Amino acid sequence: MLQTPSGGAGHGAAAADSGLMSIGSVLNTLRDEFPDITISKIRFLEAEGLVEPRRTPAGYRKFSAHDVERLGQVLRMQRDHYLPLKVIREHLDAVERGEAVRLPSLGKQRDGEAVPEPAEGPTVARIGRDELLAAAGIGEQELSEWESYGLLAPQADGAYDAEAVTVATLVVQLGRFGIEPRHLRVMKAAADREAGLVDQVVAPLKRHRNPQTRAHAEARTKEIAGLAVKLHAALVQSALGVRLS
Repeated sequence: MLQTPSGGAGHGAAAADSGLMSIGSVLNTLRDEFPDITISKIRFLEAEGLVEPRRTPAGYRKFSAHDVERLGQVLRMQRDHYLPLKVIREHLDAVERGEAVRLPSLGKQRDGEAVPEPAEGPTVARIGRDELLAAAGIGEQELSEWESYGLLAPQADGAYDAEAVTVATLVVQLGRFGIEPRHLRVMKAAADREAGLVDQVVAPLKRHRNPQTRAHAEARTKEIAGLAVKLHAALVQSALGVRLS
């Protein structure tokens, strides 16, 4: 009669899995820094090749500490640099190969301070529809509704610009206070009017014969837009009688 050794392979597998986490545990770990993280977003990032958790014989995902750290890096680069997932994946893979790389800059502002751009100019970030859905943690129906109100709009090729993630995230956050997307149409209309005013001011620079003057139009646009955003915030605070900071 055959004898099976006590302990055996099952005990070794259990020991190997003891440091792994379920997708629910990963969600709870990341939620402190990323309140909008969802299980569907983690699954989407896995499908996009950003993380490769192990699978149990029953098909359950098991994440290592390295997987969780990598997910955190992906989410930070989305939040802080507005980068598409393809660029993030290439960056992380290069880092793991030991290559000296740095993130491309989008010429954005963070915490009121300008982010310096590389000498060759800013990188134009684009994000696909599925990436936008995952980044905002929303469904197709919600995105279609927001588009019907003009809050978001895809470009001719179906992709979205980097600001779409910021807009979508803020719409979600405002929704927690009962402010529905249809209520935000007035904000979109005001933003369009402000953008039109800025365009009107810089239009002569854009039409100028001198290439350097035309190039200066972009910097002037950013400068005026930044002042307009600050004025808008100050007017809202004044109207409410509160200070936001």
